[in-house]
Amino acid sequence: MAEVPAGPRRTILLTGAAGGVGTLMRGLLPAYGYDLRLMDLVAVEGEPDAVVADLNDAAALRAAMRGVDAVVHLAGISLEASFEQILHANIAGTHALYEAARAEGVRRVVFASSNHAVGATPVPSAGALLAASAPHRPDTYYGLSKCFGEDLAQLYWDKHGIETVSVRIGSCFPEPTTVRMLSIWLSPEDCARLFDAALTAPGVGHTVVYGSSANTRLWWDLAPARALGYEPRDDSERFAEKLLAEHGPLDPANPDHALMGGPWLGSPPLWPH
Repeated sequence: MAEVPAGPRRTILLTGAAGGVGTLMRGLLPAYGYDLRLMDLVAVEGEPDAVVADLNDAAALRAAMRGVDAVVHLAGISLEASFEQILHANIAGTHALYEAARAEGVRRVVFASSNHAVGATPVPSAGALLAASAPHRPDTYYGLSKCFGEDLAQLYWDKHGIETVSVRIGSCFPEPTTVRMLSIWLSPEDCARLFDAALTAPGVGHTVVYGSSANTRLWWDLAPARALGYEPRDDSERFAEKLLAEHGPLDPANPDHALMGGPWLGSPPLWPH
């Protein structure tokens, strides 16, 4: 359980509040001293005061943004879809969010990016870690939208002074369900720790970090996330024996195992992260 910090509570706009990660964060972030204003395209179960609106509804978004201290932006399509669907929800929707933040004077965003922004990058060799500075290599329209979001965050920092931490989230579930997830798992508790660090670290400008727990089989360099004050406490290794017995080890010759995005370059790529 997080210790509630001293001082006044901060109000955070949580978009995508009805989704998988949003639901987890609704239960975990308040312990860090945040009051959550919830927004989603669909009703949020048990939350009658949540804002139900499309991000591209400028008036509704401006109203939801008004008076908040920061934004945790989780909204959007979380799997591959047609370009038109991704364009509306993930690209135009994220642009609308930054415009509303600019107009309402909100100066900190935590953007839910994804490992699929670098999904076509080969998995690093044993003992190596992929840097957050690795160039974009999206594996899908979904991954492309996350590249756009990261670049948009950079633009709004350079042009408008809105700070963003873009978190390339791996697999945020209560436990990993595949052998591949052993390397990219982000426990819900570590996700809340990382979001809290991203919301409170000073002078972030636009910072890209990977969202992972301290996994024994880690593929990513977590140094930039740790520099924000993130201290991961969980490790997927406790699930390894069971998953390896069920699925066997990863095969470097299998394209689904050799790339950072896993099977997402296939068609249709609808598997978990």
